Amino acid sequence: MPLETNTGGLILGIESSCDETAAAVVLCGSETLSNVVASQIAIHSPYGGVVPELASREHLRNILPVVRAALREAGATYNDLDAIAVTEGPGLAGALLVGITFAKSLAFALNKPLIAVNHLEGHIHAVLLEQKMLEEQEKRKDNELSSPADRSSSAGWEAEGPALCLVVSGGHTHLYLYRQFEGAGGPSTPAASKNVGRTVDDAAGEAFDKVAKLLGLGYPGGPWIDALAPHGNPHAVPFSFAQIKAKVHRKNDPNALDPSRMTYFSFSGIKTAVLRHTQVHEMAAGIEARRAALAVISDPKPSDALPLCDQSTLDLVASFQRAVVDDLRRKTFRAAEAFGAATVLVSGGVAANRELRVRFTAEAAERGLPIAFPSLTLSTDNAAMIAAAAWPKLVARDFAPETLTAVPSLALGRG
Repeated sequence: MPLETNTGGLILGIESSCDETAAAVVLCGSETLSNVVASQIAIHSPYGGVVPELASREHLRNILPVVRAALREAGATYNDLDAIAVTEGPGLAGALLVGITFAKSLAFALNKPLIAVNHLEGHIHAVLLEQKMLEEQEKRKDNELSSPADRSSSAGWEAEGPALCLVVSGGHTHLYLYRQFEGAGGPSTPAASKNVGRTVDDAAGEAFDKVAKLLGLGYPGGPWIDALAPHGNPHAVPFSFAQIKAKVHRKNDPNALDPSRMTYFSFSGIKTAVLRHTQVHEMAAGIEARRAALAVISDPKPSDALPLCDQSTLDLVASFQRAVVDDLRRKTFRAAEAFGAATVLVSGGVAANRELRVRFTAEAAERGLPIAFPSLTLSTDNAAMIAAAAWPKLVARDFAPETLTAVPSLALGRG
Protein backbone atom coordinates (compact mmCIF):
# COMPACT_ATOMS: atom_id res chain seq x y z
CA MET A 1 0.00 0.00 0.00
CA PRO A 2 1.54 3.37 -1.00
CA LEU A 3 2.37 5.95 1.63
CA GLU A 4 0.13 8.92 2.11
CA THR A 5 2.20 11.88 0.89
CA ASN A 6 -0.09 14.82 1.38
CA THR A 7 2.27 17.76 1.90
CA GLY A 8 -0.06 19.75 4.11
CA GLY A 9 2.95 20.03 6.38
CA LEU A 10 1.69 18.81 9.77
CA ILE A 11 4.65 16.91 11.25
CA LEU A 12 4.94 15.07 14.54
CA GLY A 13 8.54 15.27 15.77
CA ILE A 14 10.00 12.82 18.28
CA GLU A 15 13.30 13.40 20.12
CA SER A 16 14.95 10.92 22.51
CA SER A 17 18.68 11.28 21.90
CA CYS A 18 19.73 11.77 25.52
CA ASP A 19 17.76 12.37 28.71
CA GLU A 20 14.66 14.23 27.51
CA THR A 21 11.66 12.56 25.93
CA ALA A 22 10.07 15.11 23.63
CA ALA A 23 7.29 15.32 21.07
CA ALA A 24 6.02 18.30 19.10
CA VAL A 25 3.65 19.13 16.28
CA VAL A 26 4.92 21.75 13.81
CA LEU A 27 3.20 23.07 10.70
CA CYS A 28 5.32 23.58 7.58
CA GLY A 29 8.49 24.01 9.61
CA SER A 30 7.44 27.45 10.81
CA GLU A 31 4.50 27.22 13.24
CA THR A 32 4.85 25.33 16.52
CA LEU A 33 1.47 23.96 17.59
CA SER A 34 2.83 22.03 20.55
CA ASN A 35 6.18 21.21 22.15
CA VAL A 36 6.14 18.79 25.09
CA VAL A 37 9.26 17.70 26.99
CA ALA A 38 9.56 15.17 29.82
CA SER A 39 12.81 15.90 31.66
CA GLN A 40 14.90 13.32 33.52
CA ILE A 41 17.03 15.78 35.51
CA ALA A 42 15.75 14.56 38.88
CA ILE A 43 16.66 10.96 37.99
CA HIS A 44 20.22 11.67 36.86
CA SER A 45 21.09 14.44 39.32
CA PRO A 46 22.33 12.08 42.08
CA TYR A 47 24.91 10.71 39.62
CA GLY A 48 26.08 14.09 38.30
CA GLY A 49 25.46 12.98 34.72
CA VAL A 50 23.26 10.90 32.46
CA VAL A 51 23.13 7.15 33.17
CA PRO A 52 22.32 5.59 29.76
CA GLU A 53 20.38 2.60 31.11
CA LEU A 54 18.17 4.79 33.29
CA ALA A 55 17.60 7.20 30.40
CA SER A 56 16.37 4.39 28.13
CA ARG A 57 13.95 3.09 30.76
CA GLU A 58 12.49 6.55 31.32
CA HIS A 59 12.06 7.06 27.58
CA LEU A 60 10.04 3.83 27.48
CA ARG A 61 7.79 5.14 30.24
CA ASN A 62 7.40 8.61 28.79
CA ILE A 63 7.21 8.23 25.03
CA LEU A 64 3.50 7.44 24.64
CA PRO A 65 2.20 9.98 27.22
CA VAL A 66 4.41 12.69 25.72
CA VAL A 67 3.24 12.03 22.15
CA ARG A 68 -0.39 12.00 23.25
CA ALA A 69 0.12 15.28 25.13
CA ALA A 70 1.71 16.89 22.06
CA LEU A 71 -1.20 15.90 19.84
CA ARG A 72 -3.75 17.02 22.41
CA GLU A 73 -2.05 20.40 22.86
CA ALA A 74 -1.92 20.86 19.08
CA GLY A 75 -5.59 19.94 18.70
CA ALA A 76 -4.61 17.23 16.23
CA THR A 77 -5.22 13.52 15.79
CA TYR A 78 -2.91 10.84 14.45
CA ASN A 79 -4.80 10.90 11.15
CA ASP A 80 -4.22 14.64 10.75
CA LEU A 81 -0.47 14.11 10.52
CA ASP A 82 1.35 14.28 7.22
CA ALA A 83 4.56 12.69 8.50
CA ILE A 84 6.41 11.46 11.58
CA ALA A 85 9.97 12.70 12.17
CA VAL A 86 12.44 11.20 14.61
CA THR A 87 16.03 11.78 15.71
CA GLU A 88 18.34 9.24 14.07
CA GLY A 89 21.50 10.36 15.90
CA PRO A 90 23.88 11.32 17.30
CA GLY A 91 23.11 10.37 20.88
CA LEU A 92 22.86 7.45 23.28
CA ALA A 93 22.13 4.22 21.42
CA GLY A 94 19.45 2.90 23.77
CA ALA A 95 17.75 6.26 24.10
CA LEU A 96 17.68 6.79 20.34
CA LEU A 97 16.24 3.33 19.75
CA VAL A 98 13.23 4.03 21.94
CA GLY A 99 12.22 7.01 19.83
CA ILE A 100 13.05 5.35 16.52
CA THR A 101 11.18 2.15 17.32
CA PHE A 102 8.10 4.07 18.42
CA ALA A 103 8.22 6.36 15.36
CA LYS A 104 8.66 3.46 12.94
CA SER A 105 5.75 1.58 14.48
CA LEU A 106 3.53 4.65 14.40
CA ALA A 107 4.42 5.49 10.80
CA PHE A 108 3.72 1.90 9.73
CA ALA A 109 0.40 1.77 11.57
CA LEU A 110 -0.76 5.10 10.12
CA ASN A 111 0.76 4.52 6.68
CA LYS A 112 2.55 7.88 6.98
CA PRO A 113 6.04 8.86 5.79
CA LEU A 114 8.85 8.49 8.30
CA ILE A 115 11.61 11.11 8.24
CA ALA A 116 15.02 10.68 9.92
CA VAL A 117 16.61 13.85 11.31
CA ASN A 118 20.15 14.53 12.47
CA HIS A 119 20.00 15.92 16.01
CA LEU A 120 22.65 18.55 15.19
CA GLU A 121 20.69 19.84 12.21
CA GLY A 122 17.70 19.96 14.52
CA HIS A 123 19.55 22.41 16.77
CA ILE A 124 20.23 24.65 13.77
CA HIS A 125 16.55 24.53 12.85
CA ALA A 126 15.65 25.57 16.40
CA VAL A 127 16.94 29.00 15.43
CA LEU A 128 15.50 28.91 11.91
CA LEU A 129 12.08 27.90 13.22
CA GLU A 130 11.75 31.01 15.35
CA GLN A 131 13.21 33.23 12.65
CA LYS A 132 10.53 31.97 10.28
CA MET A 133 7.85 32.68 12.87
CA LEU A 134 9.12 36.26 13.21
CA GLU A 135 9.18 36.66 9.43
CA GLU A 136 5.61 35.42 9.15
CA GLN A 137 4.55 37.96 11.75
CA GLU A 138 6.32 40.74 9.83
CA LYS A 139 4.66 39.65 6.59
CA ARG A 140 1.25 39.78 8.21
CA LYS A 141 1.99 43.30 9.47
CA ASP A 142 3.17 44.35 6.01
CA ASN A 143 0.04 42.96 4.37
CA GLU A 144 -2.10 45.01 6.72
CA LEU A 145 -0.55 48.26 5.50
CA SER A 146 -2.73 50.23 3.12
CA SER A 147 0.00 51.20 0.68
CA PRO A 148 2.02 48.49 -1.13
CA ALA A 149 4.91 50.96 -1.28
CA ASP A 150 5.11 50.86 2.51
CA ARG A 151 5.50 47.11 2.63
CA SER A 152 8.83 45.51 3.42
CA SER A 153 10.78 44.31 0.38
CA SER A 154 13.34 42.36 2.40
CA ALA A 155 14.00 38.85 1.09
CA GLY A 156 14.88 37.68 4.59
CA TRP A 157 18.21 37.05 6.22
CA GLU A 158 18.49 33.51 4.83
CA ALA A 159 18.93 34.84 1.31
CA GLU A 160 21.94 36.97 2.19
CA GLY A 161 24.57 34.26 2.30
CA PRO A 162 25.92 31.38 4.35
CA ALA A 163 25.38 31.24 8.09
CA LEU A 164 28.02 30.11 10.54
CA CYS A 165 26.28 27.91 13.10
CA LEU A 166 27.72 27.13 16.51
CA VAL A 167 26.03 24.10 18.05
CA VAL A 168 27.21 23.99 21.65
CA SER A 169 25.75 21.65 24.25
CA GLY A 170 26.60 18.91 26.72
CA GLY A 171 27.53 16.50 23.96
CA HIS A 172 28.56 18.74 21.08
CA THR A 173 30.70 21.72 20.20
CA HIS A 174 30.63 22.13 16.42
CA LEU A 175 30.81 24.89 13.86
CA TYR A 176 28.92 24.48 10.59
CA LEU A 177 28.87 26.60 7.49
CA TYR A 178 25.24 26.35 6.48
CA ARG A 179 24.04 27.59 3.10
CA GLN A 180 20.38 28.43 3.09
CA PHE A 181 17.30 28.29 0.91
CA GLU A 182 17.23 27.83 -2.83
CA GLY A 183 14.08 29.09 -4.48
CA ALA A 184 11.88 31.93 -3.38
CA GLY A 185 8.80 31.20 -1.34
CA GLY A 186 9.57 27.52 -0.92
CA PRO A 187 10.68 25.49 2.08
CA SER A 188 14.19 25.78 3.41
CA THR A 189 16.44 23.47 1.45
CA PRO A 190 20.07 23.57 2.57
CA ALA A 191 22.42 23.78 -0.37
CA ALA A 192 25.34 22.64 1.74
CA SER A 193 26.35 21.99 5.31
CA LYS A 194 30.06 21.83 6.02
CA ASN A 195 31.67 21.06 9.37
CA VAL A 196 34.34 23.73 9.89
CA GLY A 197 34.99 23.33 13.61
CA ARG A 198 34.76 20.80 16.41
CA THR A 199 36.08 19.88 19.82
CA VAL A 200 38.92 17.40 20.07
CA ASP A 201 37.83 16.17 23.52
CA ASP A 202 35.12 17.44 25.89
CA ALA A 203 32.19 19.48 24.64
CA ALA A 204 31.72 22.87 26.30
CA GLY A 205 28.54 21.77 28.08
CA GLU A 206 30.30 18.65 29.30
CA ALA A 207 32.99 20.85 30.86
CA PHE A 208 30.29 22.88 32.64
CA ASP A 209 28.75 19.68 34.01
CA LYS A 210 32.06 18.22 35.16
CA VAL A 211 33.29 21.43 36.80
CA ALA A 212 29.96 21.87 38.60
CA LYS A 213 30.20 18.30 39.90
CA LEU A 214 33.82 18.88 40.92
CA LEU A 215 32.77 21.94 42.94
CA GLY A 216 29.91 20.15 44.68
CA LEU A 217 27.17 21.86 42.68
CA GLY A 218 24.07 20.42 41.01
CA TYR A 219 23.30 18.83 37.65
CA PRO A 220 23.12 19.92 34.90
CA GLY A 221 26.04 22.16 35.68
CA GLY A 222 25.47 24.91 33.14
CA PRO A 223 22.53 26.65 34.87
CA TRP A 224 24.27 26.43 38.26
CA ILE A 225 27.49 28.01 37.01
CA ASP A 226 25.54 30.59 35.01
CA ALA A 227 23.59 31.62 38.12
CA LEU A 228 26.62 31.79 40.44
CA ALA A 229 29.15 33.42 38.09
CA PRO A 230 27.78 37.00 38.41
CA HIS A 231 28.70 36.89 42.12
CA GLY A 232 32.40 36.28 41.39
CA ASN A 233 35.32 38.07 39.75
CA PRO A 234 35.82 36.66 36.21
CA HIS A 235 39.41 37.89 36.17
CA ALA A 236 40.46 36.35 39.49
CA VAL A 237 41.79 33.07 38.10
CA PRO A 238 43.73 33.23 34.82
CA PHE A 239 42.90 30.34 32.51
CA SER A 240 44.48 29.77 29.13
CA PHE A 241 43.85 27.44 26.21
CA ALA A 242 46.65 25.62 24.43
CA GLN A 243 47.07 26.10 20.69
CA ILE A 244 45.69 23.03 18.93
CA LYS A 245 47.57 22.00 15.83
CA ALA A 246 45.71 21.14 12.65
CA LYS A 247 45.29 17.41 12.24
CA VAL A 248 45.67 15.42 9.07
CA HIS A 249 42.25 14.65 7.59
CA ARG A 250 41.11 11.69 5.54
CA LYS A 251 43.49 11.22 2.66
CA ASN A 252 42.31 11.67 -0.93
CA ASP A 253 38.90 13.03 0.15
CA PRO A 254 37.98 15.81 -2.32
CA ASN A 255 35.24 17.06 0.03
CA ALA A 256 37.45 17.26 3.12
CA LEU A 257 38.16 20.69 4.50
CA ASP A 258 41.79 21.72 4.63
CA PRO A 259 42.69 20.94 8.27
CA SER A 260 44.49 24.25 8.57
CA ARG A 261 41.12 25.99 8.07
CA MET A 262 39.33 23.95 10.72
CA THR A 263 38.58 25.48 14.12
CA TYR A 264 39.46 23.24 17.04
CA PHE A 265 38.09 23.50 20.57
CA SER A 266 39.37 21.72 23.65
CA PHE A 267 37.80 21.91 27.10
CA SER A 268 39.43 18.97 28.86
CA GLY A 269 42.42 21.09 29.90
CA ILE A 270 40.41 23.78 31.67
CA LYS A 271 38.54 21.09 33.61
CA THR A 272 41.91 19.76 34.80
CA ALA A 273 43.05 23.31 35.60
CA VAL A 274 40.00 23.84 37.83
CA LEU A 275 40.75 20.58 39.64
CA ARG A 276 44.36 21.61 40.15
CA HIS A 277 43.26 25.03 41.46
CA THR A 278 41.04 23.40 44.09
CA GLN A 279 43.91 21.19 45.19
CA VAL A 280 46.48 23.98 45.41
CA HIS A 281 44.09 26.20 47.37
CA GLU A 282 42.88 23.33 49.59
CA MET A 283 39.20 23.71 48.73
CA ALA A 284 38.25 20.05 49.23
CA ALA A 285 36.68 20.48 52.66
CA GLY A 286 34.42 23.30 51.48
CA ILE A 287 33.39 21.35 48.40
CA GLU A 288 32.40 18.28 50.42
CA ALA A 289 30.50 20.39 52.95
CA ARG A 290 28.59 22.08 50.11
CA ARG A 291 27.83 18.76 48.43
CA ALA A 292 26.51 17.31 51.71
CA ALA A 293 24.39 20.38 52.44
CA LEU A 294 22.77 20.36 48.99
CA ALA A 295 22.16 16.59 49.18
CA VAL A 296 19.63 17.00 52.01
CA ILE A 297 17.66 19.73 50.19
CA SER A 298 14.70 18.54 48.14
CA ASP A 299 15.09 19.83 44.58
CA PRO A 300 18.03 22.18 45.32
CA LYS A 301 18.50 25.33 43.26
CA PRO A 302 21.55 27.53 42.57
CA SER A 303 20.15 30.03 45.09
CA ASP A 304 20.58 27.33 47.74
CA ALA A 305 24.25 26.99 46.82
CA LEU A 306 25.08 30.69 46.92
CA PRO A 307 25.36 30.99 50.74
CA LEU A 308 27.41 27.77 50.72
CA CYS A 309 30.08 29.25 48.42
CA ASP A 310 32.91 31.43 49.71
CA GLN A 311 34.28 34.23 47.54
CA SER A 312 37.18 32.16 46.23
CA THR A 313 34.73 29.56 44.92
CA LEU A 314 32.56 32.20 43.28
CA ASP A 315 35.66 33.77 41.69
CA LEU A 316 36.69 30.36 40.38
CA VAL A 317 33.23 29.77 38.89
CA ALA A 318 33.15 33.20 37.26
CA SER A 319 36.66 32.83 35.85
CA PHE A 320 35.89 29.39 34.45
CA GLN A 321 32.74 30.59 32.71
CA ARG A 322 34.43 33.68 31.29
CA ALA A 323 37.29 31.59 29.89
CA VAL A 324 34.98 29.09 28.17
CA VAL A 325 32.69 31.77 26.76
CA ASP A 326 35.62 33.82 25.50
CA ASP A 327 37.19 30.80 23.79
CA LEU A 328 33.88 30.02 22.05
CA ARG A 329 33.39 33.67 21.11
CA ARG A 330 36.89 34.27 19.80
CA LYS A 331 37.03 31.14 17.63
CA THR A 332 33.47 31.43 16.35
CA PHE A 333 33.88 34.98 15.08
CA ARG A 334 37.31 34.23 13.69
CA ALA A 335 35.74 31.41 11.66
CA ALA A 336 32.86 33.67 10.60
CA GLU A 337 35.37 36.15 9.19
CA ALA A 338 37.48 33.46 7.52
CA PHE A 339 34.51 31.93 5.71
CA GLY A 340 32.68 35.16 4.92
CA ALA A 341 29.58 34.23 6.92
CA ALA A 342 26.62 36.57 6.50
CA THR A 343 25.15 35.74 9.88
CA VAL A 344 25.90 33.74 13.03
CA LEU A 345 23.51 31.27 14.62
CA VAL A 346 24.11 29.87 18.10
CA SER A 347 22.11 26.90 19.38
CA GLY A 348 22.27 24.03 21.87
CA GLY A 349 21.94 23.95 25.64
CA VAL A 350 24.94 26.21 26.29
CA ALA A 351 23.29 28.84 24.07
CA ALA A 352 21.01 29.51 27.06
CA ASN A 353 24.01 30.83 29.03
CA ARG A 354 23.43 34.51 29.78
CA GLU A 355 27.06 35.61 29.61
CA LEU A 356 27.50 33.82 26.29
CA ARG A 357 24.49 35.65 24.82
CA VAL A 358 25.68 39.03 26.06
CA ARG A 359 29.26 38.66 24.86
CA PHE A 360 28.36 37.10 21.51
CA THR A 361 25.76 39.80 20.87
CA ALA A 362 28.25 42.55 21.68
CA GLU A 363 30.90 41.04 19.39
CA ALA A 364 28.38 40.66 16.56
CA ALA A 365 27.28 44.29 16.95
CA GLU A 366 30.88 45.48 16.75
CA ARG A 367 31.34 43.54 13.52
CA GLY A 368 27.97 44.55 12.06
CA LEU A 369 27.09 40.88 11.79
CA PRO A 370 23.53 39.61 12.41
CA ILE A 371 23.28 36.99 15.15
CA ALA A 372 20.40 34.82 16.32
CA PHE A 373 19.76 32.53 19.29
CA PRO A 374 16.80 30.26 19.94
CA SER A 375 14.50 30.98 22.86
CA LEU A 376 15.51 29.28 26.09
CA THR A 377 12.82 26.64 25.51
CA LEU A 378 14.30 25.67 22.15
CA SER A 379 17.95 25.89 23.24
CA THR A 380 17.86 22.54 25.03
CA ASP A 381 16.78 19.28 23.40
CA ASN A 382 13.22 19.41 22.08
CA ALA A 383 11.11 17.89 19.34
CA ALA A 384 9.94 21.11 17.67
CA MET A 385 13.41 21.47 16.15
CA ILE A 386 13.21 17.89 14.83
CA ALA A 387 9.83 18.49 13.20
CA ALA A 388 11.07 21.78 11.72
CA ALA A 389 14.16 20.12 10.24
CA ALA A 390 11.92 17.44 8.72
CA TRP A 391 9.77 19.87 6.72
CA PRO A 392 12.17 20.33 3.73
CA LYS A 393 12.69 16.56 3.73
CA LEU A 394 8.95 16.01 3.51
CA VAL A 395 8.65 18.34 0.51
CA ALA A 396 11.65 16.65 -1.13
CA ARG A 397 10.14 13.21 -0.32
CA ASP A 398 13.35 12.29 1.47
CA PHE A 399 11.91 9.49 3.60
CA ALA A 400 13.67 7.07 5.92
CA PRO A 401 14.10 3.44 4.82
CA GLU A 402 12.52 0.54 6.67
CA THR A 403 15.99 -0.34 7.92
CA LEU A 404 16.32 2.93 9.87
CA THR A 405 18.15 2.43 13.15
CA ALA A 406 20.07 4.47 15.69
CA VAL A 407 23.42 5.96 14.65
CA PRO A 408 25.01 7.13 17.95
CA SER A 409 27.96 8.85 16.25
CA LEU A 410 26.07 10.28 13.27
CA ALA A 411 27.92 13.21 11.71
CA LEU A 412 26.48 16.27 10.01
CA GLY A 413 27.96 17.80 6.90
CA ARG A 414 31.29 17.30 5.26
CA GLY A 415 34.62 18.34 6.67
